[in-house]
Amino acid sequence: MPTEAVLSRLHEILGPKGVIVDPALLEPHLVEWRGLYRGTARVVVKPANTEEVAAVVKLCAETRTPIVPQGGNTGLVGGAVADEKAIILSLARMNKVRALDKSAYTLTVEAGVVLADVQKAAEEADRLFPLSLAAEGSCQIGGNLSTNAGGTAVLRYGNSRDLVLGLEVVLPNGEIIHGLHGLRKDNTGYDLRHLFLGAEGTLGIITAAVLKLFPRPRDIATAFVAVENPQAAIDTLALLRESSGDTVTMFELMSRFSIETVLRHVPGTADPVETLSAWYALIELSSPRAGGDLQSALEEGLGAAMENGWVTDAAIAQNDSQRAAFRRIREEISDAQKHEGGSIKHDISVPLAAIPAFLERADAAIEKLIPGTRPCSFGHAGDGNLHYNLSQPVGADREAYLQQWEAANRVVHDIVQDLGGSFSAEHGIGTLKVHELEHYKSPAALEAMRQIKRALDPYAIMNPGKVIAS
Repeated sequence: MPTEAVLSRLHEILGPKGVIVDPALLEPHLVEWRGLYRGTARVVVKPANTEEVAAVVKLCAETRTPIVPQGGNTGLVGGAVADEKAIILSLARMNKVRALDKSAYTLTVEAGVVLADVQKAAEEADRLFPLSLAAEGSCQIGGNLSTNAGGTAVLRYGNSRDLVLGLEVVLPNGEIIHGLHGLRKDNTGYDLRHLFLGAEGTLGIITAAVLKLFPRPRDIATAFVAVENPQAAIDTLALLRESSGDTVTMFELMSRFSIETVLRHVPGTADPVETLSAWYALIELSSPRAGGDLQSALEEGLGAAMENGWVTDAAIAQNDSQRAAFRRIREEISDAQKHEGGSIKHDISVPLAAIPAFLERADAAIEKLIPGTRPCSFGHAGDGNLHYNLSQPVGADREAYLQQWEAANRVVHDIVQDLGGSFSAEHGIGTLKVHELEHYKSPAALEAMRQIKRALDPYAIMNPGKVIAS
């Protein structure tokens, strides 16, 4: 635990609202969403502004006190877990929208703003901030940027790093990089923002960001379709991108088992289409142009896909309520799967054309390794990202099954590597995947990462043990 001298200084810097030691108030900061890790930190600090963050970090640098930055604590790889030696630095009080420029299509926000509130601020200005994911009601934008979050709109708008024009960052020595410009062009040396986007707080703490906005969609068309197989889904996506003028915003692939988990465990859900199939896709087109009649474009595209034998059934949303019901099926999969027992999870990406081969090879390899395992495959197939989650065999012992996590990882990730993919598409490395990074990343790339870490954080106080092994 930090020394009494450090705690006293923290109280001086932050005041009574900024230092938490009450076990009941600490509890939400210690529990990791998946339940794989539990932190043992005894102090949480909540700075109210960037200057306070800088003062806290400077103190920790002087005293060699480890810091674990934390946003909404919705991460999936143990990246915000802290032991008793560290302090948790929560950005929750830094939740202001600092500026919005409608003409430049930019929004400047502090790191603690909840993603849904970022979306709302853009919407109130008749603009769109496209980052969207299941945890958007509680995750914070600083955490999204620190993990380079993906979500459902990457196909059209890119990952989090593609949505950022400028950053304000507190470095490990307490100095501040004031980079909150909204410039689209700036070739003045190294683009430092990309060091911190996806670094999971290991190189510094993002305290604010200038985000890109886009025209708000005026025309949206959504469909839930049954597809013959994963290859048919990929072919349908290509057809729709061409026939719709490349207006596909969302293309989510889901196995029948993943949908069945939702139907079994989430009240108020129903099969969107009548035809039973091994695979389904949730498709959305959008355009800022009103009256573009995307629904007709979607109907025509799906009609062509049916003629080709790729789509076997389809339901097109007729209103916002039906659209929300379709989306809910996809959004509830992760939570619904918890009710099926132990789950060994993978967040992988492969080249789009390799998705069918990955699924075929991975399913066969896992069945050989752990007979009876039930693959729960779903994800953002439009950008090659699948959540290849493996539910335990019916009647299996949960703990015994989860002990095979590393063996399953090796089987799945070796296939991903062979297909030219990534074992971590959007969730990051955190604690969970540190050894996987060491196993699959090239020695040259790992050494370059270590050198960057040592240069910026020589005392290794920033989120120690995450991403790069100490």
